[in-house]
Amino acid sequence: MATPVKQITVIGAGVIGLTTAIKLQEKGGNQVTIVAEIWPTDHPSPHYTSHWAGGHHCTAAESDDLRQQKMDTETFHVFWEMSAPGHPAEKCFIRTPQYEHYFEELGHPRGLETMPDFKLMPKSALIPEAVFGISFTAISFDPPMYLDYLHKRFLDAGGKMVHGSVQHIKQVVEGGAAIFESGGTPAPPDAVVVCAGLGARTLGGVEDKTVTSVRGQTVVLHAPWAKFGSTRRVIEDEMISYVIPRHNGNIVLGGTLNVDDWYPLPRQETKVAIMEKALALWPEIAPPEVRKERKPTIEDLYPIFVEDGLGLRPHREQGIRLEVEWMESNSAKAPVVFHYGHGAYGFESSWGSASMAVELLENALKERR
Repeated sequence: MATPVKQITVIGAGVIGLTTAIKLQEKGGNQVTIVAEIWPTDHPSPHYTSHWAGGHHCTAAESDDLRQQKMDTETFHVFWEMSAPGHPAEKCFIRTPQYEHYFEELGHPRGLETMPDFKLMPKSALIPEAVFGISFTAISFDPPMYLDYLHKRFLDAGGKMVHGSVQHIKQVVEGGAAIFESGGTPAPPDAVVVCAGLGARTLGGVEDKTVTSVRGQTVVLHAPWAKFGSTRRVIEDEMISYVIPRHNGNIVLGGTLNVDDWYPLPRQETKVAIMEKALALWPEIAPPEVRKERKPTIEDLYPIFVEDGLGLRPHREQGIRLEVEWMESNSAKAPVVFHYGHGAYGFESSWGSASMAVELLENALKERR
């Protein structure tokens, strides 16, 4: 007899929800449905954080955090493959030189020494007051374009998407995603995966109060002449300065790390501070014709301004939650995998984190047999 197809519901359509759903759907033997209030194709919103990532792959794992290192390493290998010429996702990525400037002699995060073309930077190449620096080839990506790619890849693999606002996990445990569809036929799924991001703080059945917002504000400019990435690795007033290039000629200037800050709109004073700091550190972001004539000012950046970026990142005090629990609702029972709390590093850990979530789910389903 043929093995029945497992019905799996994923809550959340950010980068974590989409990546996990793809891995489950492409394995075969599963019919995966994502239920989410906001999709990648909806109007940009600070409540859909994935849209506003910088973003580039640069591990933030501590030296003793082997789990995070494993996630980040697997994800980097996937991104490297995706960024290769001829891959369907190639245009989402760009490989560029990356320069990391540190202001304390603590060394770089473990794992970066394995990055392509890794080198220690000479003192003469450091930005003012930096004491240590490294360079390597990094992978930068365009989050909106990449999310569109993930969305399409999931649907092409046979996955389903449903708009819905889940109030409690038990709703999905008992009725599946169909309870949010007009004319749908409710039925208990075989498993549920919770990739609710910041929503994990208020979602019934989770209500994880250790999850809070880390508000990230950025500025996007169109500067195709700036073909490099660079970061000033010191936090002052919850701000870290960086330049991240994108395939389309835009660059992202950052940015803030405002813990427990829930304001959903860009602040003008923050925008000015981001541009002033970036221009002082990397004047080459200004138009070449301006730099030929005089020292550029912040006013020279406004003609190439594209948009403000603002996202509320889902930080969790204990780090990413990867656990499974069995939940019941009116005689229906299913394993629920909790997969959230990635903070500002969801993209960097997405594929490795999804692999761990899938393994948890498969082990739980084996217990049912």
